[in-house]
Amino acid sequence: MTAERQRRVLLRAMLGAGAALALPARANELKVGQMAPSLVLNTLDGKKIATRDLLGQVVLVTFWASYCDPCQEELPLLSAYAEANAARGLRVLGFSLDDADMLGDVKKTAAHLSFPVGLLGNPWAGGYGRIWRIPVSFVIARDGKLAYDGWLDKQPVWTAESLHAVVDPLLSA
Repeated sequence: MTAERQRRVLLRAMLGAGAALALPARANELKVGQMAPSLVLNTLDGKKIATRDLLGQVVLVTFWASYCDPCQEELPLLSAYAEANAARGLRVLGFSLDDADMLGDVKKTAAHLSFPVGLLGNPWAGGYGRIWRIPVSFVIARDGKLAYDGWLDKQPVWTAESLHAVVDPLLSA
């Protein structure tokens, strides 16, 4: 990692820690079994994908960053799982918390993923609250209801076992 990138990562961490003291970490209205807040992914190739337009599919929304080592370990697993389950109605949407100046790194990572990626633009993700911990993911069932709230998971990094336990039953429904 270059000195400039280390400086940016450290600065983001310090700013995030300060913001964490002043702002709520997540939206209080977010509840499993309730309608999931809508999100719109502005993809790197200029498309807009709204979660509300994906009713009838299972949607896994993941928040990550190029400087996050656990994210970089999780993304290939999510990519393989998304590809293997696309025909069963799974859509994965990747929201990068990187700044625009890190777009090259985001594109480099996204080139190896089977799902669309875009920059979040700021740490606020609507009804999902301020994204302060990454990776963090949410799963929306076919009926548009929140099926999994990543804020509640003490082990937020997906594993093959957790994907099968959380997402497979939704794909079978």
